[in-house]
Amino acid sequence: MNLINEKNIPIENKETRSFLADAFYKDTLQKLPLVIFVHGYKGYKDWGAWNLMAEKFAEAGFFFVKFNFSHNGTTMNDPYNFGDLEAFGNNNYSKELSDLGAVIDHFTKDPHVDIEKIVLIGHSRGGGISIIKTFEDERINGLITLASVDTLDRFPKGEAFENWKKDGVYYAMNGRTKQEMPHYYQFYENYEQNLHRFDVERATEMAKAHMLIIHGTEDEAVEVKQAEHLHLLHPNSELFLIENANHTFGAKEPWTSSDLPKDLHSVTEKCIDFIKEKLK
Repeated sequence: MNLINEKNIPIENKETRSFLADAFYKDTLQKLPLVIFVHGYKGYKDWGAWNLMAEKFAEAGFFFVKFNFSHNGTTMNDPYNFGDLEAFGNNNYSKELSDLGAVIDHFTKDPHVDIEKIVLIGHSRGGGISIIKTFEDERINGLITLASVDTLDRFPKGEAFENWKKDGVYYAMNGRTKQEMPHYYQFYENYEQNLHRFDVERATEMAKAHMLIIHGTEDEAVEVKQAEHLHLLHPNSELFLIENANHTFGAKEPWTSSDLPKDLHSVTEKCIDFIKEKLK
């Protein structure tokens, strides 16, 4: 059976701006569960080994979607580089939740999709966004977090925060591209105006969906105790720790191998088994 890979599908979102998504699925008349992958901070849909992971999900019988947030710094013309740092600086959690909603709306209209089976997979900050969206949107009945944060309050503190407020911008170095990536103060203002909505702990407790929490024990960006905290908050969740795995489960950019890294392969297999078991 042929594997279809639709790349760079334009998604329109009147609340933010247009962005791109990819869909991977088998050419079949059967309706397929929709699995949407949500990238994290400084992430994008084509980073590292995400394409290989997408193919594995499609081969397993899922309609797998990954996308770029509208304000992640990539553009419609160049989804592979951070060519629009002004957009990156103007990103916030409201925009990301709106974009994710637009993706769900778009692909639930696809004739290949079983709208009764919708799963979000969120990596890192995308995990926090996915948790909130799962609580807010009753269409979602499966939730998987990969190296997820347990709070979206990940802002500068103390003097650094005061300087941000005074200057209106702070910069974070992208270790890979060496770009100084701006964050405008509107990001924090948007968070402060929506504190209740952006409460990841509350959303985890309230979310009705089946939940799988995956984390590496050697995660250098998000401590494993955040996964353990999420597990405590969601009584019906499953916690799956991968010994010695890092934040990206062995993947890096660029990823030149035709095989998934060992840890990300384990992650993918676990996700596939979980969805097949819970969404029978």
